[in-house]
Amino acid sequence: MGRVPILFLHIFVVAACGLVYELLAGTVASYVLGDSVTQFSLVIGIYLSALGAGAWLSGFVGKDVARRFIEVELAVALLGGLSAPLLFLAFASLSWFQLVLYGTVFLVGVLVGLELPLLLRILKDELEFKDLVSRALAFDYIGALVASVLFPMLLVPRLGLVRTSLAFGILNAAVGLWATYVLADLLGRRARGLRLRAALAIGVLAAGVAKADLLTSLAEEGLFADPVVYARTTPYQRIVVTSGPAGFQLFLNGNLQLSSADEYRYHEALVHPAMAAAGSPRRVLVLGGGDGLALREVLVHPTVESVTLVDIDPAMTELSRAFPPLAELNRGALADPRVKVVNEDAMVWLEAPGPPADVAIVDFPDPNTFSLGKLYTTRFYGLLKARLAPGGAVGLQCTSPLFARRSYWCVVRTLEAAGFRVRPYQCAVPSFGVWGFALAALEPIDRPLRAPPGLRSLDDASLAALFVLPPDLAPLEAEVNRLDNQVLVRYYEAEWRRWE
Repeated sequence: MGRVPILFLHIFVVAACGLVYELLAGTVASYVLGDSVTQFSLVIGIYLSALGAGAWLSGFVGKDVARRFIEVELAVALLGGLSAPLLFLAFASLSWFQLVLYGTVFLVGVLVGLELPLLLRILKDELEFKDLVSRALAFDYIGALVASVLFPMLLVPRLGLVRTSLAFGILNAAVGLWATYVLADLLGRRARGLRLRAALAIGVLAAGVAKADLLTSLAEEGLFADPVVYARTTPYQRIVVTSGPAGFQLFLNGNLQLSSADEYRYHEALVHPAMAAAGSPRRVLVLGGGDGLALREVLVHPTVESVTLVDIDPAMTELSRAFPPLAELNRGALADPRVKVVNEDAMVWLEAPGPPADVAIVDFPDPNTFSLGKLYTTRFYGLLKARLAPGGAVGLQCTSPLFARRSYWCVVRTLEAAGFRVRPYQCAVPSFGVWGFALAALEPIDRPLRAPPGLRSLDDASLAALFVLPPDLAPLEAEVNRLDNQVLVRYYEAEWRRWE
């Protein structure tokens, strides 16, 4: 293969690696800082501006263009390859993490922006200008496309953030090493020194891959108060379980989902008002809740004949087997013969026809991304309404009416806009503070008066008290959350940012 095709392949790899580093930085930022929309927007904007800055700086490279190109390639390999583990560690130990984050994004962008103009200058005597520019840009954009497809579908689910970062660093360094042979006539005696530096970079990054689990553990130990006892990256999320003196905690993408010490307060409040309002429910639908804890509360009711649990992530519905303390906590609910587990997107699953449910329990994570926000829209609630039997009831978690008050009332208004009659309520969960729920039905609905016997946090009096909202939780004006304009995600990010 001649020099020209090989260097065009270099352009492809450079573009792919640069985009992967950008996506890694955005993912790490949203993982540790939340507010994914803002973080990805900032990362993309800074990266694109840095590409321009790098292209401008390339004009100051007057000679030894081939050597400078390979030096930049190796610098990108080291900085980009080490970016994910370093950013995780920086968040755990530095108060000025955002400066490190955006500085890393900018430096990677500058270096990637330098590479394409330098390659074009190397190739300028090999092709006509029009062919050179068209092919170079084509390979550049195709490389970015391939990276953007592989990143969420293959790289992160299979390798995780840290290994993906290090693996692409190795790829970058290997391209730099290859370039020392392709451009040997332009490098002269400097080729040997560049090859040694490329080999050292590959060695450092390969050692990082070998110790990726240790690097991930060090980073996550700094993120969480208690030791990590289980961790898994899936195509949908990062699942982490920590354990301490008070029990274990489940985190999804860095966000606390439950603590074994007080989860019963949350799940009893989520499930039993709807079950009581429906009378004697026989068919129950649980959307989300792959940990099986809402399911445990559903199965307390002796009239229940069948339960369908829909959770998109098989790793969540299998977590009880992988982490036995969870199976003990949910009392083996997922193994109950009355339970059918479906691993599909809940919105897609609801679009298909199916038998009506007497009760639906909706236990999704908070709407901090648009992919989650769609599960709080009028479209979703309209699909849910079609699956509800006459006289049926829905119980939903709706984030905190104290810390995210407008977000909470946005969910309530969206339910009403979808045709539900809604009774808002709340309870105190020590791990989360005051937490909000909604009881919804197609007809006017009374407050439930009787709780099942044997619950830890609810009896008849406390069940009725859930529906008493103090003045600081009173309704606020809020827009309806629709699929084409997810105002809830913006409300949520703005409100929770105040408490960081």
